[in-house]
Amino acid sequence: MDFGGRFMDVSITERTDGVIAVRVPYDETLVTAIRQIPGRTWDKAAKLWLVPDTKEHRERLNAFLQLARDKGGAIEPSATKAQMLAAMEKALEARHYSARTVEAYLPWADRFLSIHSSRSAGMLAECDINGFLTSIAAKDRVSASTQNQALSALLFLFRFVLNRPVGELGHVIRAHNTPRLPTVLTRDEVRVVFSQLNGETKLIAGILYGTGLRLMECLQLRVQDLDPEKNEITVRRGKGNKDRRTMFPAGLKEELSQHLAAVRGIHRQDLADGWGRVALPDALAKKFPNAESEWRWQWVFPQDRRWKSPETGHEGRHHLDPSVVQRAVHEAVTRSGLTKRVTCHTFRHSFATHLLESGYDIRTVQELLGHTDVKTTMIYTHVLNRGPSGVRSPLDGL
Repeated sequence: MDFGGRFMDVSITERTDGVIAVRVPYDETLVTAIRQIPGRTWDKAAKLWLVPDTKEHRERLNAFLQLARDKGGAIEPSATKAQMLAAMEKALEARHYSARTVEAYLPWADRFLSIHSSRSAGMLAECDINGFLTSIAAKDRVSASTQNQALSALLFLFRFVLNRPVGELGHVIRAHNTPRLPTVLTRDEVRVVFSQLNGETKLIAGILYGTGLRLMECLQLRVQDLDPEKNEITVRRGKGNKDRRTMFPAGLKEELSQHLAAVRGIHRQDLADGWGRVALPDALAKKFPNAESEWRWQWVFPQDRRWKSPETGHEGRHHLDPSVVQRAVHEAVTRSGLTKRVTCHTFRHSFATHLLESGYDIRTVQELLGHTDVKTTMIYTHVLNRGPSGVRSPLDGL
């Protein structure tokens, strides 16, 4: 019986002294399982388990290895590309990676596996990662962030799907991240862009600038996340799957109240029509069966049209698609005549810069933006008006 391969960092090696060496990572399920094998001993010096090499023990180890495969989402070395991609998607979801990360990682894995389609999964090695990263950096001339994303996707593929640790990557042609100053609007330019927006998209742009939220964080707000009494907005599962709180712009309270009143009317009509359900995160729909139709769980910015679940046949509403807002902002900037490259994310940059200009400390801004490291927030100190633009040129003194 061949025990070759590694799953969940479990390695099983047949020795010539009548025992089988089993190395198990610190995982409660696997450690409990190995302890249930009779006759096993612990080698403290080598930090591994020793199991007698008998037919019965081989059968038990085979069952143990299958447990490790199932737990780690491992695949056989002869697996096809489709099987590997399916296993990777399953592993990403099991570790609660965001849907956007899944959408970003899978194409890189698909591209990598397509290049090496003539080789089995068991034959893929670190040098293949080197070659792939070198190719996209030197030939395709992708940006540094894109190359890093591809590297992250392949590391996940090797560690959690192929279940092989990746050591030193060696000499890879890496694109170094070059600091780029963000585009920031002045307060007058924000007013000009707002003057070209109307309705729901203007309200969303106001929230982006007034709170520093990312576009998807804004569109994924639910009614219960708004607390005008405490002047707070709670961001759930933001970037990095983190929660945070930011301020509730006083200037938007009345407009938001009117908007929610209109949305509630739509929700009541949906309920009267027998629908009115909304998708819930994780398994909350099973834990709270009636929460799907409760007002507090509804999106603040629902779509105009209902969606239909192919599994249940139920109809509900998803949140507004980001392309709707992105297109409206682009058209507004074009009409305003601004030459700056303005996107929805520019409002977030402007929010942070204008707070610093107003004298707020950088730690406060860091917390509002949800940055893990203050170094990320410090980029905005380089675009303040009291930087180079605040220095008087010697030419002006002639």
